[in-house]
Amino acid sequence: MPADSPPGLAGATTERRAGRQQRRAAATQPPRGTSASPVEVRRSARRSRTVSAYREGDRTIVLIPARMSEAEEQRWVGVMLDKLAAQESKRVIGDSELSDRAERLSDQYLEGRARPASVRWVTNQNTRWGSCTPAEGSIRLSHRLQGMPEYVVDYVLLHELAHLLVPGHGPRFWRLLEAYPRTERARGYLEGVVAADRLPRLPAAREE
Repeated sequence: MPADSPPGLAGATTERRAGRQQRRAAATQPPRGTSASPVEVRRSARRSRTVSAYREGDRTIVLIPARMSEAEEQRWVGVMLDKLAAQESKRVIGDSELSDRAERLSDQYLEGRARPASVRWVTNQNTRWGSCTPAEGSIRLSHRLQGMPEYVVDYVLLHELAHLLVPGHGPRFWRLLEAYPRTERARGYLEGVVAADRLPRLPAAREE
């Protein structure tokens, strides 16, 4: 499903030839904390106020107005990638697809060395986002992750995959996660969730 947003482009000064759509391949490294897939930005003079994004195979296409500045482009690429990730994460994936994602992450970031025997969702983990039993090769993710952005779920999954190789949280363990570009962003997201849960509840509005 494509994501759309009105950016409010008053004051943008970049000029483009009318009617001509320009395409620009993003740098090999996408904005920090967003999708690791290639990003292609397409400018269009026909588009005046909205920004859209959608997946095209393994590529993410972001459509922006031609007059948008480079700074605005960078900001909206990040916004739309996060929006796409949030949309996609609303679909609850099953254990089988979770196992497929674990295999993909292991191949991409751990040279395929972590091969869990089982990966599944559980509903009895309320104080941990994930856990693993290296002796059994089993990984369990908390159901509370369902509905969170995909990069957050992938981080927790990769975290547990790394524990199949290194049990503790020493320097060797964290070096395994250095290749994942959204580690700090995902950790910040989860810390924010935990902090929000600890905030005191506002009193209910008094009925008149």
